[in-house]
Amino acid sequence: MTAVEALDVAVRRARRPQQRAMLALMAPALLFLGAFFVLPIGEFLTRGVANPEIPGALPSTIAALAAWDGGGAPDEPAYAALVADLGALGDRPELIALARRLNDEVPGYRSLVLRTARWAAEHPAAPYKAAVIALDARWGGRAIWSTIRRERLPVTAFYLLSALDLRLSARGVERTPAESAAFVEVLGRTLVIAGSVTMLCLAIGFPVAAVIAGARPAVANLLFMVVLLPFWSSLLVRAIAWIVLLQNQGVVNHALIDLGLIDAPVTLIFNRFGLLVAMTHVLLPFMILPLHAVLKTIPREHMRAAAALGAGPITAFRRVYLPQALPGIAAGSALVFVISLGYYIVPALVGGPREQMIGYFIAYFTSSAVDWGMASALGIMLLATTALIYAGLVKAIGIERLRVR
Repeated sequence: MTAVEALDVAVRRARRPQQRAMLALMAPALLFLGAFFVLPIGEFLTRGVANPEIPGALPSTIAALAAWDGGGAPDEPAYAALVADLGALGDRPELIALARRLNDEVPGYRSLVLRTARWAAEHPAAPYKAAVIALDARWGGRAIWSTIRRERLPVTAFYLLSALDLRLSARGVERTPAESAAFVEVLGRTLVIAGSVTMLCLAIGFPVAAVIAGARPAVANLLFMVVLLPFWSSLLVRAIAWIVLLQNQGVVNHALIDLGLIDAPVTLIFNRFGLLVAMTHVLLPFMILPLHAVLKTIPREHMRAAAALGAGPITAFRRVYLPQALPGIAAGSALVFVISLGYYIVPALVGGPREQMIGYFIAYFTSSAVDWGMASALGIMLLATTALIYAGLVKAIGIERLRVR
């Protein structure tokens, strides 16, 4: 071992107590994040591919369908297994979950399963095939049996495909009919609204951040208080305040009429305009703060030097000031865009029916429809979209990937 290698080993050995102390100090925060952030989100996202209802409720039926060739109705053993499985469920919650899960595949299967389960609970005698088909003719076709066999595994692509307006049929993956497709349009609308809010925040926030960065400390502190003022009030209060201001009989419409700009009130709320105004107001500080942190580090001498060398104001801004401000622009834009993607309260309050973003549907499937699989699939789609946009942003601005050693 050379002297340099020995010194390197000694330095690493000397740093170990300090590293252990730092790890011990970070341990509570890491445990908290793991227990209350990573694990719950991970468990929620796994529901987008989980399929416990069908294999858990119909184990004998799935085993009996292993020998079925798929060409028509299965044989008597499959019907006997179906009656046994449904009869064993009784009134347990697993029956409701099974009926809802099959109804997700084909509307109408919920009532079919519940009716058949009530009949099976009365312990009918064999033969079962004719009796089950007589109960409901749909059991004589291959459609529902194909669905049960296709969804026999504990994981499924149904929710993820549905989130992309796709479905799995006998011909493979195909598009959902236009009258049922909605989520791709909602995702596109979410991206457009988030991008519009980001552009508005950048257009408004950049001059404000530049003024604060170049102001005297006393003036900068006062302007900072004005920027941070929205944080001192509830998000719900701010949204309702915009409803009061922008409604047909609100302050803005009255001011426009008094100035003679309009003759009658115009609709400024519960539409795209009102939503963009309210979201921009809420998210503007998230753009200004990262921008100010970067613009504060740009020496004023650079612009004066560019002017002394003959560059005009626009050229100096474009060639000198803007390149140095790009990290702040990227950080603020990414922060505002990502926050906008998951917004729910403001669109629900000030947006119209056609302005609801994907967060609204995640909340709907979680609380109203109680369809955690669909809510999780939409969350996965939103997370994947955010990751792709972030990766593209990182590549576009040339930021090297951080490496943890």
